[in-house]
Amino acid sequence: MKEKVRKYIQTNQLFSQKGLVLVGVSGGADSVALLLILKELGYQLQALHCNFHLRQEESDRDEKFVIKLCREKGIPLLTKHFKTNEYAKSESISIEMAARELRYNWFYDTLSANNAQCIAVAHHKNDQAETLLLNLIRGTGIRGLAGMYPLRNKIARPLLCITRQEILDYLSQIKQEYVTDSTNLERDATRNKIRLDILPQLAAINPNIINTLSDTCSIVMSSIPFYEKGTQEELEQIKLNESELDINSLRKSRNAAVLIYEWLKDKGFTNSQNAEIAGALDSVSGKFWESQTHRLLKDRNKLILQEKNKDADNLHVVQEEVESITEKSPSTAYFDKDKLKAPITYRTAKEGDWFIPFGMKGRKLVSDYLTDIKATRFEKENQLLALCGEDIIWVVGHRSDNRYRVDKNTKHIVKLTIT
Repeated sequence: MKEKVRKYIQTNQLFSQKGLVLVGVSGGADSVALLLILKELGYQLQALHCNFHLRQEESDRDEKFVIKLCREKGIPLLTKHFKTNEYAKSESISIEMAARELRYNWFYDTLSANNAQCIAVAHHKNDQAETLLLNLIRGTGIRGLAGMYPLRNKIARPLLCITRQEILDYLSQIKQEYVTDSTNLERDATRNKIRLDILPQLAAINPNIINTLSDTCSIVMSSIPFYEKGTQEELEQIKLNESELDINSLRKSRNAAVLIYEWLKDKGFTNSQNAEIAGALDSVSGKFWESQTHRLLKDRNKLILQEKNKDADNLHVVQEEVESITEKSPSTAYFDKDKLKAPITYRTAKEGDWFIPFGMKGRKLVSDYLTDIKATRFEKENQLLALCGEDIIWVVGHRSDNRYRVDKNTKHIVKLTIT
């Protein structure tokens, strides 16, 4: 088994014999086996142990066991105590998530402070199989089917090539003790239900289920670069820019649903929303969807993505006095200073706003004007207005008001410029 692990480390270039390797050690069978195998293979190690104080006496028992083990084996050890319940409450997250965040934050801090190669953790084939099933249950794209990677973000998993039973057999052969986390036998967590109930039932159908599922992850993992290359190439063909997709091009693609999923994968939209978006390409304009961070609008022949509360906050206007009109562009507007009887202020458009467009005599609702110029729903909601008192003097970036125009009698000019 040690030879299998050695080859796996070398094949996947997890780390080398030169330089420090940090090892997460809980005291359980998996992490104890990892620590001892790496020591026997001759790597320079430092063990890390977290005490989350979640299991009363058990937590302290585990820490004492790891301290004794490392002392006996001559392996340097760092321990860290966490107030996990308090952290979970302050961050409004689950205990499980709090423990994970605390653990990895400390791991990375220690990695940096010690200039180590990586942090080795003890995930094995059974964990990989559980992860695949867990991702399937929660709903996942192709990346979720790849499970855990041998090395990612400086986290190395040297035991992904062996099963839990191989680990137990190894510890039995060398007569090495370990501690058992009693919460692993509780069915509150979904992963425990998979381990204790679902995998044994699948093993009754396929006795080799652990290797089968783990091998499936490896195959998918190897396929992802080809999948990403293909989807990225097709996405580039239908992108108008980073925040817009061309619907006509999407309709012609056999892979519209996949392309939409890839485009939105980091934007917080759910799988059901992605499916609804793909099915709405022929629907009426104006339909939109929201995630916690983004909004997506179907506007005529475009899908438009917008980060929430972004555009209006990032738009600024500079005011200055000039002697003459030097440039005409959507980002500038000129006004007769003597007609401005109050300071210029700014706000976004609201229902009922009106102005007298430059060159016209009659009023026009700002909303009607924006419709005429084919502004999207998002653009209407974020449209900035410049006001003098109660009067709208500029639909910023578009049309100024005729009442405040520069004419032949103007003596002083004010210029507004979008930055």
